Amino acid sequence: MEEVDVEPSTTLIPGAGFHQRHLGFEWGPGDLLVYETNYKLQGPRSSGSPFVHIVRKDEDICSPILRKLFNESHLIFVGLQKIKEDVPSKNKKSQFVSISKNYRSVIRACMEELQQNAVSTQDGSLASQYGDQVSILLAIELIWNLCEVLFIDAAPAGSLLLHLLDWVRLHKSDVDTRAQEVLQSDSPTQHQSYWDVVISLVLQGRMDEARQVLSKQASLRTESSSVLKRMDVLLQTMPIFNPTGTQTLTEFDVKWRHWHEECDRCLQDNTFASNRHLETICKILVGDEDALLEQKELLSTWYHFLVTRLLFTHPTIKPPDLHYYAQSSMNMFLGLRASPEPLDIILLSAFEFDLHQVIKDCSIALNNWWFVAHLTDLLDHCKLLQSHNLHFGSNLREFLVLEYASGLFTHHSLWQLAVDYFDHCPEFGRVYLELQIERVPLDTERKAIKVLRVCEDRQMSEQVRSICKIMAKRALRNNRLGSALSWSIRAKDAAFATLISERFLQDYSNKGSFTDLDLLDNLGPAMLLSDRLTFLGKYREFHRLYGENRFSEAAKLLLSLMTAKIAPRSLWMTLLTDALPLLEQKEVIFSVDQTYELMSCLEELNSGTKDSNLIDQEEDIEYTKTELLRLALARNLAMAIVKEGTIET
Repeated sequence: MEEVDVEPSTTLIPGAGFHQRHLGFEWGPGDLLVYETNYKLQGPRSSGSPFVHIVRKDEDICSPILRKLFNESHLIFVGLQKIKEDVPSKNKKSQFVSISKNYRSVIRACMEELQQNAVSTQDGSLASQYGDQVSILLAIELIWNLCEVLFIDAAPAGSLLLHLLDWVRLHKSDVDTRAQEVLQSDSPTQHQSYWDVVISLVLQGRMDEARQVLSKQASLRTESSSVLKRMDVLLQTMPIFNPTGTQTLTEFDVKWRHWHEECDRCLQDNTFASNRHLETICKILVGDEDALLEQKELLSTWYHFLVTRLLFTHPTIKPPDLHYYAQSSMNMFLGLRASPEPLDIILLSAFEFDLHQVIKDCSIALNNWWFVAHLTDLLDHCKLLQSHNLHFGSNLREFLVLEYASGLFTHHSLWQLAVDYFDHCPEFGRVYLELQIERVPLDTERKAIKVLRVCEDRQMSEQVRSICKIMAKRALRNNRLGSALSWSIRAKDAAFATLISERFLQDYSNKGSFTDLDLLDNLGPAMLLSDRLTFLGKYREFHRLYGENRFSEAAKLLLSLMTAKIAPRSLWMTLLTDALPLLEQKEVIFSVDQTYELMSCLEELNSGTKDSNLIDQEEDIEYTKTELLRLALARNLAMAIVKEGTIET
């Protein structure tokens, strides 16, 4: 737990203050951005250089072990959202309790792994970091478990104390270790911790185990066997409420009072005066507060003292009465001089059934939003937070979930989890997702596809276009034309698709062949995105038909590209040159009409007047091509006229 009212640690920012100006800052979901402003300071000038600094705040998100906590709790969160709303919350109580236990089991698993790493690591600072994280998780699990007992399970009188005893036993497990150490020793009764173990077991209401340890004493000391036997009877006969039994709470209370009077009678009769340890145990059984406070070291915490006090004075405590005993127990245990820690204040708020205060204090004291977001979400599903709406529109549950998810978006892989959290925030989740998804760095094409899939699944068309444009431009800079064209088609960006198509054609002009044939051969309806892309697709189709010796279809397609004005004028000579091999085939490919159309295109291309003095080497080549084409067209026209005339006769 972090202190609430202590001075924060100082973070030195090297170089800040070079121009003696005020520093500005901006909080992000996981970082703090610090920068110099234009507002000047007064005072002596300092040395350094101006930089923008990122001060990291949330280190937990970078921990591999805590990432397991985030991943596994995400699955539980998503499962919780699937519980049907139309079923009354009372009928879903067992489901909610089970989900709460699942969350706690994930916390404990991470805690155990952190403890193992803290022991095994050789790095002192890393071991200290693991230790701090364990302490935080211990506090989180303690608070969550108490909230589960008081709010989610909402145990009634009788059962309430049993749940609180389980809560204390779970978080005070050192008793078991010490008991095992004593029982496994050569002489258990002579062990220095023997009576501490017996008293600790009694303080936790574990009477059968306390009797088992006491039996070691009875077997050795025959002279005090009657006193030990009497204590054994008191421990054995202590009534424990059974929620599943037929006994009513009133009947249990009567039986407990009889037992309590019997313990008090033994104390008044000085039955255990010969053994101070047994007398101490008897005082504990009657609920003597002074005797309980003498065991501060064994109790260790005020809430353990509270539960033990209730066990021996008021086992049928009702939930509304808890706050009185909690406050008085904390005051008695801590004394007037000691001030309560943040954890104490949070637990006290829980005992006072002030859920809103618990969440508020946890938000301040804990170092990330994981705990408050998931606990609040579960409590909201239990219909326990209906009265807490925030003045700026979103309810408390959605606000905390949004904050947690925004933090996840700063991580290179956990952002994928955050998407589901935003999906389950009906009011502002969509807006947050649209803003955050644009900030995900598209380091690789694989990651870009993941981000794109998220946007496409949610019909986020603006973000889809933005991502595709970014990736298309990046691919074009790296001269990966196929990838660039693919991204521009997904973006439905006609202008950029036209630009890339030009690059494809330019590349073809330089190399004499196309790249990325799989893409070009399978453009399908996507080629209609722009005229130039349509030409590129059809021009590639012409080459494919020609390669498959389907000359008639190739000739028809080539002619249509020119006559329909799909082909850019700058490429007409290239297309006419591509027609040369077809014109020189033994078999007539172009008909008379088609040949006339090709001639018309050639003459239109050469209709511009040129200054004869400016004809250079390049124009000589074009002139030669033109003359070759005219000759081939004239030859083909003659052959076509003969062929068509022969067919007509």
